Amino acid sequence: MAKNTKYDVLFEPIKIGPKTSPNRFYKAPHCNALGVERPGAQAYFRSTAVEGGWGVVNTEYCSIHPESDDTPYVSARLWDDGDVRNLALMCERIHDHGGLAGAQLWYGSKHALNYETRVAPRGVSQVPSDYVPYQSCTTMSKRDIREIQGFYVAAARRARSAGFDLVNVYGGHTHPILHQFLEPFYNKRTDEYGGTLENRARMWLETLEMVREAVGDSCAISCRFGIDTLRGDLGIKAEEDGIGFVQLADHLVDLWDFVIGNLEWGEDAGPSRFFKENFQRPFVEIVKPHVSKPVVGVGRFTSPDVMIDAIKSGQLDMIGAARPSIADPFLPKKIEEGRFDDIRECIGCNFCVSRWAVGAARIACTQNATAGEEYRRGWHPERFSRAANAEADVLVVGAGPAGMECAVVLAKRGFRRVHLVEANSELGGSMRWIPRLPGFGEWGRVVDYRKVQLDKLKNVEVILEATLDAKKVREYGADIVVVATGSHWAEKGINGATHEPIPGADASLPQCLTPEQIMVEGKRPVGPRVLVYDCDGYFMGSALAEKLAREGHAVTLVTPLDQIAPFTQYTLELPRIRRTLCGLNVHVVTEHTLDLIESGFARGAHIYDSRKIATWEIDSVVLVTCRNSNESLFRDLEADPDALAREGIRGLYRIGDCVSPRLIADAIFDGHRLAREIDSANPAVPLPYIREYRVLGRRDAEYDAVLDGQKVEARSSQIRVSISK
Repeated sequence: MAKNTKYDVLFEPIKIGPKTSPNRFYKAPHCNALGVERPGAQAYFRSTAVEGGWGVVNTEYCSIHPESDDTPYVSARLWDDGDVRNLALMCERIHDHGGLAGAQLWYGSKHALNYETRVAPRGVSQVPSDYVPYQSCTTMSKRDIREIQGFYVAAARRARSAGFDLVNVYGGHTHPILHQFLEPFYNKRTDEYGGTLENRARMWLETLEMVREAVGDSCAISCRFGIDTLRGDLGIKAEEDGIGFVQLADHLVDLWDFVIGNLEWGEDAGPSRFFKENFQRPFVEIVKPHVSKPVVGVGRFTSPDVMIDAIKSGQLDMIGAARPSIADPFLPKKIEEGRFDDIRECIGCNFCVSRWAVGAARIACTQNATAGEEYRRGWHPERFSRAANAEADVLVVGAGPAGMECAVVLAKRGFRRVHLVEANSELGGSMRWIPRLPGFGEWGRVVDYRKVQLDKLKNVEVILEATLDAKKVREYGADIVVVATGSHWAEKGINGATHEPIPGADASLPQCLTPEQIMVEGKRPVGPRVLVYDCDGYFMGSALAEKLAREGHAVTLVTPLDQIAPFTQYTLELPRIRRTLCGLNVHVVTEHTLDLIESGFARGAHIYDSRKIATWEIDSVVLVTCRNSNESLFRDLEADPDALAREGIRGLYRIGDCVSPRLIADAIFDGHRLAREIDSANPAVPLPYIREYRVLGRRDAEYDAVLDGQKVEARSSQIRVSISK
């Protein structure tokens, strides 16, 4: 395929102070819950992106001192020489692939939890944290300021020792102390570090000067700066202090890394439900003309055309990305090679964010099942070994996300024939209709990407509108059968609060509806008054409430949970969901069960006091209560192993929601995992994986051997642990 010169601008080298990036792709600092505690996983995860073409790759926020401890959330750390040693592996692997490594230095002040170290933080002013309500800080004296600036200097020197090329003096999202000095919302000082912009900027400017002096020309100095905190006059506004600060600091910085927002950082890592690609452009365009150094920005860039427009228009000098680089670490190479339809585009669901936000859970991605598994499971996002049993024919029943993923990976592992059979007329399972919910259009990329891959793979045949029972499966002629028949929403209102059906709930009645009935069958509510009963706690209840409200219904959203859609606080969607429902006049009732449904009437009770009865005059009820696995086919096949053997079926497995209804990312992972391990002794049980943990009595030399990327087989045999399904 001839190279398309249209995109050459993205692959131009760019000078960053004393360093030169091989291209304009910048993997922005982002959390992965690996830190220094999992150095192998950290190194392999970050360096895979450089292998895929990202010119600069950064750590997550990197704590500079025990006073800045965010446990249970996992950050990188540069507290001591042990941290230097562990992060050095990341730098070595990044350099081996020709990229630059960046460390983002962070002192969190009053926002640092310090649950591990139990140290009282120091801050610009003694006002409570708006992140940890019960926490405040000690107001810094001038001696304290010098000491903390010394922490930055020491951490910068450690970063240089580890091999980092860029030292990012972080001040975004109002989380680090430097930004708190700058922002009037936090800074209440009356000395030379408070009041005017020049005074509020003094701490940051002095720190930049000290860090630059400490590392000299051995490292570039980048600065991640929140150019607009979206707080109005209490915060930083791009057109005022945003411009003002960059003018003061530009001579001290080699690269500007612009972000927006505050501790409600869903305004920066904007979910696709509410934010389109390059949504930060208006803010960057205000500030960019006032700097002389290269600027990188983010905005969930996935389209090569949007990227080159951002560069050629002068908006940016480098394309920053976190989520798109997780979804496809090889995005730059695929652009360079013209393989646009092979790009695994980020869907903006923020599942990656949620895994960090729940505390200590390693990174994962809906689109990319290998994210975070590069080291411990040895999975590469673009390479697949030929299966030892590749001569077999495989039948995958069900073409939802899990079934599609499984079929793609099986085909890439070289199986002779893979048949993907679907009862419906379209691929995708629940992802056929979820993208039709308000704001969910980009989630359709889950199906689009896998459909393209299936079309390209000559050893896969997709068969639609074919319903298979156990007899037909047995007689199909397959050697291996994978059942991926998904799940469905309960029709009687069984839910997690009571574990019982709701009296009067029956989706065969006109006034009771399930999500599938609304979105697939086109069933409409009876009358204008609709009650949505949400026991799911993720997106479905609020999305249907929004849809029905936009269609003109008077909607009441009732949930037994303590808030609507609680899981979306981890995906950064919750504040926007609340604002949206409020703007649509959706009446929200939390901490209430639904106990009875009758014509024109529903009754519930408070979960903590059943004497507090609530009644609602309604015309219809939408049951977003629980999902049940479509497992009858698997159970029928499993019940007669002799019949399977007679037909030559030597393996029967199930994946995805057919095992247990779950998040889309976990269903896709399940399908991917089975296909990766289909030639193991028992593919139904995941293979053991590498654990990075301290074993008493083990010598450092043994750890070094484990972390040696040239000794994968030795590594795998040294640290493995069995896990059960």
